[in-house]
Amino acid sequence: MCESHDRGNCTEHTDGHGGEHLVGRRALLVTGTATALTLGTVTFASADESQPTGDETKVVRGTLPTGSPDFVYLPVEVPDGVREIHVSYTYEKLPVPAGTAGNALDIGIFDERGTELGGRGFRGWSGGARTEFFLRSDDATPGYIPGRIRRGTWNIALGPYTVAPQGLPYVVTITLKYGEQAPAPKPTYPPERAKGRGRAWYRGDCHIHSWYSDGKRTLAEIAAAARAAGLDFINSSEHNTHSAHAHWAPEAGDDLLIMLGEEITTRNGHIVALGMDGGSWVDWRYRARDNRFGHYAREVRRAGGLVVPAHPHATCIGCNWKFGFGDADAVEVWNGPFTPDDEVSLQSWDNTLQTNPRSWTPAMGNSDAHSPADRIGTPQTVVLADDLTREAIQEGIRAGRSYVAESAAVSLDFSVAGGRGKHAGIGGRLDVDRDDPVTVRLAAKGVPGCTLRFVTDQGTLFTSAVVPESGTLTAEWRTTASYASYVRAEVRHPAQLPPLPGPLAAFTNPIFLGR
Repeated sequence: MCESHDRGNCTEHTDGHGGEHLVGRRALLVTGTATALTLGTVTFASADESQPTGDETKVVRGTLPTGSPDFVYLPVEVPDGVREIHVSYTYEKLPVPAGTAGNALDIGIFDERGTELGGRGFRGWSGGARTEFFLRSDDATPGYIPGRIRRGTWNIALGPYTVAPQGLPYVVTITLKYGEQAPAPKPTYPPERAKGRGRAWYRGDCHIHSWYSDGKRTLAEIAAAARAAGLDFINSSEHNTHSAHAHWAPEAGDDLLIMLGEEITTRNGHIVALGMDGGSWVDWRYRARDNRFGHYAREVRRAGGLVVPAHPHATCIGCNWKFGFGDADAVEVWNGPFTPDDEVSLQSWDNTLQTNPRSWTPAMGNSDAHSPADRIGTPQTVVLADDLTREAIQEGIRAGRSYVAESAAVSLDFSVAGGRGKHAGIGGRLDVDRDDPVTVRLAAKGVPGCTLRFVTDQGTLFTSAVVPESGTLTAEWRTTASYASYVRAEVRHPAQLPPLPGPLAAFTNPIFLGR
């Protein structure tokens, strides 16, 4: 057993056959701007010995102290002749005082190419969703990337998400299985085009999780649910891994565009990378203090994707957005069933619209569905795009030509008109003089019992009567560019805690008024 008085400074290695030895925790490894801890190296069969056969197992025990770095690396020397790496781990969830975070430990792996920030060594991540994983040349646990098992120093990545005051005791078991490796499959990705309707409104949900990260659905189940929800497109967004990308192609079709992305889950907020090239992966191992987000936002764009901060005011640990919105292409202000943190996100986003009207950040909404109990398409972003293609959908989102609805039953037609036949739609600008009359019009369907609202830079300046049981209502309001520099529409359910407004049924991006 570990004899150190400070268990946080000691790791115990066991060879699986009763022998054990101690390796002190020595090195601090700087990866980019993030500091990480490197434990003692685990060594298996020597390359100088005859070709090993069968399996070989090592067990590593230790305790991480409170205040551990975000990432702790356990180096593993992998010899020639390995056909599979299998890793399992456990850790103690110790009792903690009320209001104190308990132990939570994530896990992943990097291959012999190293753990450098943004490097090529990434081979998989399951966070805290799994207690074991394997990698082979022809297959891997969901969340992990199949490929050749090459000789060299691999690193098991431990992520102490939260650590109890007593520390975080853990056990990692590593098994190497020897033998010939099977051929590695060539990945195929879904097409970037589906059968669209030309320039039209297309419905999508761009934040969904499957069993390739911490979701409970298969890809086939997600695709079926998306079709049932009336969606035209979805985006793959697994936590910190692209492992699902090569498995989506069978689920695509003329009726469903499947884009590929990632939810980049940092300790200071989450980013939906929307519509990247197949096989693209973007690192997440940094905080706002490291001043690295701008670099990785550019990495998302270089891979063909959009940068979308997710649930910026969520209350979960590490979810609250700390990076600012200067590098965002859009922001997810409605995440899943509408809750108070979504209201805060909506109002915070609205407060930014007047800061720089020429480069404002559009809003969108997604389900963030994880389990069958989570309804895919609640909410959904409805985008005016030239066709049902990755490029056209991204361009519509980036331009703000979109609104967010709680389901496919809800549809909006929102526009403004001025004199001489001038008009503008969602995400546009009406080019009128300051005192020219402007007519604002919203037609809503599928929203019985709701009210329609027009929101400007001054706040809510118009609220309609209650929508009748037919679910359809058209509202008009007149203003000028001097009175309202922009106007956007909301559809609200009845208030549950007056005077606070009721939950959203839908909302639009703004239309700006004036030259």
